[in-house]
Amino acid sequence: MRIGFLTDASIGALDWAKENGFGSIEWNRFDTSFAAPENADWKTPVSEFAAAARERGLRISAIGALYKNPLDPLQLDLAHATFHRAIDVASLIGVRTISGFPGSVIEVTSNLRGGNPVYDPTENTLPRLLEFWEPVARYAADKGVRIAFEHCPQGQFHLPVMHYNFLGQVAMWERLFNATQCENIGIEWDASHLLCQFVDPVANIHKFGRKIFHVHAKDAFINHQLLAAYGICHHGVAEHRWPGFGQANWAEIVHALLRAGYDSDLNLEGWHDPVLRNHDLAPPADITLAPASRQAGQRLEASGLLLAKQWLQQFVPAEC
Repeated sequence: MRIGFLTDASIGALDWAKENGFGSIEWNRFDTSFAAPENADWKTPVSEFAAAARERGLRISAIGALYKNPLDPLQLDLAHATFHRAIDVASLIGVRTISGFPGSVIEVTSNLRGGNPVYDPTENTLPRLLEFWEPVARYAADKGVRIAFEHCPQGQFHLPVMHYNFLGQVAMWERLFNATQCENIGIEWDASHLLCQFVDPVANIHKFGRKIFHVHAKDAFINHQLLAAYGICHHGVAEHRWPGFGQANWAEIVHALLRAGYDSDLNLEGWHDPVLRNHDLAPPADITLAPASRQAGQRLEASGLLLAKQWLQQFVPAEC
């Protein structure tokens, strides 16, 4: 198990990772990279990038293929081509796992009393999800590649409400795994999304550990004072943070992952911490900072990444 971070496929990122003692990366933003499906001559730059990672002692833990809605009819063809290309790339350079959102079939009815749209139950669309994903999974299995689905709910307040990720609710994980025979379909696990739904991350690992193929190391913080005053649907009640600045028990998480036989890395996902981030002139709508935007212009993303790495290192055993 190594500690790394999510990044695009740039040599500069590899250099920075090596200089700062990281051991792995997840190749993110694959769908806009030199290996995207619209690029016919992809094998040479892919091989060169993989070689550059190896030269720096870095492991490419996973390829983040596409974090959109593959089951949206307008995205279906692009998603199919992108995941197939990611599988081909992973097979070529010896990466075991590709990742992304499974998506969801969005069907909406109107509430006659209020005139507001109401999403039909997501679980009813599982057969259509499998119709898309099982052929892709079989193609991946033939090439020795696994598919890890990220379970970020993509809904307001970090909740699976009016969202587009079938696996945004843990109960849907069970339904998917019970319905498919494709053993190379699993989870890209993230403690923050569980904490924001009041799910115990360690208990979750004990239940689903064998299906965790890749980990996004990200934490969360529940402000119980705001929760008691306003309830869960209020900005600031639940927020994502770097590991070490939230409420996840990383000693227990790492211990549980190793006990479950987890065979990949902890790749830190940034861009979410309300403080340790690169600040624009105005904060995002869901973040409350000091008056007069005192953080405006501060570049704290790299500091957060390094502090999170330092926190996790105490729990991750050295490679033999």
